[in-house]
Order: sequence, then structure tokens, then C-alpha cells
Amino acid sequence: MSYNPRMLRNFSIVAHIDHGKSTLADRLLQLTKTIDERQFRDQFLDDMDLERERGITIKSHPVRMRYLAKDGNEYILNLIDTPGHVDFSYEVSRSLSACEGALLVVDAAQGVEAQTVANCHLCANNGLEVIPVINKVDLPNANIAETKRQLEEVLAVPSEDALCVSAKTGVGVEELLEAVVKRIPPPAFSDGEELRALIFDSLFDTFRGVIVYVRIFSGIVEPHMKIMLMSTGKTFEVQEVGYFSPHATPQERLHPGEVGYIIANIKDSADVKIGDTITSAQAPATNPLPGFKHLRPMVFSSFYPITSTEYENLKSSLNRLRLNDPSFTYEPENSVALGFGFRCGFLGLLHMEIIQERLEREYQVGIVASVPSVIYSIKKKNGTLVEIDNPSRMPSLSEIDEIREPMIRAFIIVPNEMISALMKLAQERRGTCTRTESIDKHRVILTFELPLNEVVLDFYDRLKSVTSGYGSMDYEYIGFSPSDIVKLDILLNKEPVDAFSFMVHRSKAEGRGRQLAERLREVIPQQLFRVAIQAAIENRIIASEVVRPLKKDVTAKCYGGDITRKRKLWDKQKAGKRKMKQVGKVNIPHNAFIEVLKLD
Repeated sequence: MSYNPRMLRNFSIVAHIDHGKSTLADRLLQLTKTIDERQFRDQFLDDMDLERERGITIKSHPVRMRYLAKDGNEYILNLIDTPGHVDFSYEVSRSLSACEGALLVVDAAQGVEAQTVANCHLCANNGLEVIPVINKVDLPNANIAETKRQLEEVLAVPSEDALCVSAKTGVGVEELLEAVVKRIPPPAFSDGEELRALIFDSLFDTFRGVIVYVRIFSGIVEPHMKIMLMSTGKTFEVQEVGYFSPHATPQERLHPGEVGYIIANIKDSADVKIGDTITSAQAPATNPLPGFKHLRPMVFSSFYPITSTEYENLKSSLNRLRLNDPSFTYEPENSVALGFGFRCGFLGLLHMEIIQERLEREYQVGIVASVPSVIYSIKKKNGTLVEIDNPSRMPSLSEIDEIREPMIRAFIIVPNEMISALMKLAQERRGTCTRTESIDKHRVILTFELPLNEVVLDFYDRLKSVTSGYGSMDYEYIGFSPSDIVKLDILLNKEPVDAFSFMVHRSKAEGRGRQLAERLREVIPQQLFRVAIQAAIENRIIASEVVRPLKKDVTAKCYGGDITRKRKLWDKQKAGKRKMKQVGKVNIPHNAFIEVLKLD
């Protein structure tokens, strides 16, 4: 089929988790005969076992489909599948910017959820043509009328535009394909312009280097031409271009409006940044495509191998993981207590869980992970700003003017009768409610501003608990805000232990300090001398516990005789314990650190 831009349609599917996005993609692939029945499996575009088990898309996958419409014309449909979690919202926004339209999938039984609202806003910000799709209409508890009302009132989407489908049975999917052809516009283009291609994802291949997923906005790209990445200025020679149908299919060139891949002997995945613009090295574009930003990790945790002999294995495993996930960062770290490890940065808590599970599953590496923390911005008295992700890097108190913590705006949907329980949970986490809006007579959407530090630990679990599983949440990062944050230190016999230090709000410091001291008293074994466990803020002790010494009966060998014989032995024992306390070190077992890391 010759290149005809009027026959191109670029679209994406966006939905709340478990609303049937991957199943709908399966039906589209089957109906357009992109895959034959022998190759087919459920959740075809989800490659990882982890994706299929959890029912979420972690890595986006573009696929090119041919569709013979009822008007007799054959159309090229480029489906850009997107990740399905708030942690990957930037990748979703870049994938959407490569499209002209989106299918907004809503579960007919569950209705509009928090992520549905966020995805609708993302589509509006990118100026996309939105086709609302009411899925799972075959379910006995499907309420199509109510879902249409929610589309109009919550999302301001005309209900008559909505298409009712069942991705599982295939009902209504052909009508949906006709709607894609008729309602999503072809890509705008102009001949003879400079090359500008948007990078919306990448994949690392051991033999061929980084495979870059692109949408061409202007110009053409073909083998043997020199290209330049505009964010870094690095140049490479193109070796192969093509598209996925669904497997990589080489082509002579990629034209404006097309979606495909470029292989250019890029050896380091860190060179390729999602949202970057590719242009010609000989005739570079004057301006990059809008919307690019450097991905910043928001959640940090330290990974240590369970045994020191596993360090090199952990290092090589992290390196291989980073090749396929440039948004994940790590750097070497050394702890007095846990030895050599790595300080890792993640986009969010789910991202951290996925990396941790992949390390244990795919690379068979056992790790100890520290309690997740966030990045803090510290304003010094000389006016400079420093960002820290580890309490050990905190400047001295005399230098600090102000500590700022990251804030998020959370959109939470809950049943009406659970509003008070949610308000109580948000107040415990230092959140403030900024907006309340009714979705229907049963549910409301509440908007909160919360510190990210209060969310990364167990907020989502607590939300599901207090709402009996009916609550759903989506959030966006809104910046740093001044806060009364302090560093909580743990001292053992007046010696600080860096591995136990963490940042906490002053109002919660005393409770957390007591909790930690009590836990340590239980897990630190008795020594031959008294061990004082203290929690301190700014050199002020706020909690104290004691591990009593082992008592050895030094008088056991005395059978009768004068009491002075026993007193002489007791005095000698006291002197020995005083000396031991001066020179002895507290032996902290490895499991003590693991227990404390489970504290939250």
C-alpha cells in the first residue's frame, strides 16, 4: 500500500485500571487480522508475566493495523498502547501527544473512576479527539444509562458520542473501528519540512542497541542518514527504520504522520529520553517539539544484597534493568550496618514494586529494601538550594534556613457514606481538602493536597481499607512547599546509626521515635553491658529505651565463706562492665535492620 496521509489514523486507548483496555486492544488486533489465531493470546501487547498477572500495562507498545472500512477504503490504524498507572503519567502524556485521537474506556459496571478523570484531562490538554467507549456492557450489573450520565456531568463528554461495546465478546468493536476512521482526523502534515520526530518510548536490544519508538511530525527518516537528538546534541547514523505489525517490519523510510521505530546504533539507553525530538544532523530543526521534560525520580529507596557475595550480581542486574527503563536511576551507596548497596530512584511506589519484583523474579537477586523516602529541597541561609534524597546528606542545622517537601494533588473517588473516614485519613496524613464534587447520588470526587512523603508508605492500602475497596485515586505532582521537617536520629550508647535515620514532620517525630526505639529494644540482642537506645531530634532526646545487660553469676563458685569474698567479685565485675561499655561496640544483627525497615 502506497503512502497516503489521508488514510492514516493515530490513536491511543486510555482507561482506569481493570476497565478492559488490554482486552479491547486484543479485539482490535483480531478484527483487523493483524495477528492470526495461532499467535493470539490474551493481553497480547503485554509482554511481561508481571503485566499479565497484575492486569496492568507497564510498558507501552505501538502496533500498526490495516482496516478495510465500509466506505471501501483501506486505512492504516496506528494504535499506541499506553501504561496504565499514575506513576507513568509522563509516558502516557508523550504517547498521547503522538496521536490525534483517543478511545476513553469506561467500565459500564464501575462507571467513571479517578484515573478516567485524569486521562480525560490529559487528552484535552493534548487537543485530542476523544471517543468515549462504554465497555463490559455484557455484564449483568452493567448500568449504561448511569455511565452515560457520568460522562456528561463529570467529564463534559456528550453521551450520544459514546459507543457501547463488550471487548470480551467483541460486540460493538466493528462499529468502534468505523468511528475511529470517521471521527479521528488524519495527521496534519506538510511536504519538504525539516525532520522532527517525537520519541515516545524505547527498548534495549542486546545486539542492536536502543530501538527508538517515534512518531514522525515532519520530514522523512531513512537508513544511512545522520540524525541528532535535540536534548543532548548527540548524532547517530540510522541503520534501520520500520513499524510494528505487531512484530518489527523494516521499511525503506518513515513519512510524516507515521508511527514506527528507528535503530541507529545507540549503545546507551540514557542517551534516549522520552519526549525528546529527533532531527536531521545535516539540516537540524530550529525548534524541538513541545512538552519535553527531564524525568525526575520522586521516590527513593536503598537496595542491599542479602549476602555480600551477591553485590556484583545486584549491580549487573540493576544495569540491565536500567537499559529498558531509563526513568529508573541508581548510584552506589555504603552503609556501616548493611555494607555495600545502591540508592535507587523511582517515579512512584508502583514503579519501585515492579523493579523490586523484576530483580527477584528475572534475575534471582535477594534484596533488603529500605523504607521509601522522597526528595526534599533545602534552602540554605546563603540563599542556595540543595536537594537531598538521603538523610545522611542533610546539611548542618546552622546552615539551614528552610526545608521544603514535595506536594501532590490527589483526586479520590469514594462512596458518600465513607467521606468522613476518608477525611479522617487525610487529616492524619496532613492533607487538606480543596474541592468536593458529586459524581452521582452514590459517589463523590474529593480533591486533596497532600505531602508526597505521607502517600508513598501505605496511603493507598489505607484508602482501600477505609473505603472497603471502593475508593480509587489518581494524583499529580504540584511542587515543593515549606514544612516543619526534621531529621530523626537513632543513637545506640550515644553513637548515631546512619542506617536508621530518616526525615519526618515534627508533629509525628515523637511517635515515630518511640515506635522505632521500642522495636529496636526487641530486636537487638542483650550484650554484657547496658545498651541505651535513644531517638533524637536536633540533639534533643525524645524517646529512650534500654536493653538490659546479660547477668553472669560470678559468685557461683563461692561455696560459703565470708560475704566480702562475693563483694570483691561483684566489684571486679562492675569495673569490667564499665571498661567494656567504654570500648565495646553494640552488635546489631542483620535481621534488626530488616525488622526496622518493615516498621511502616
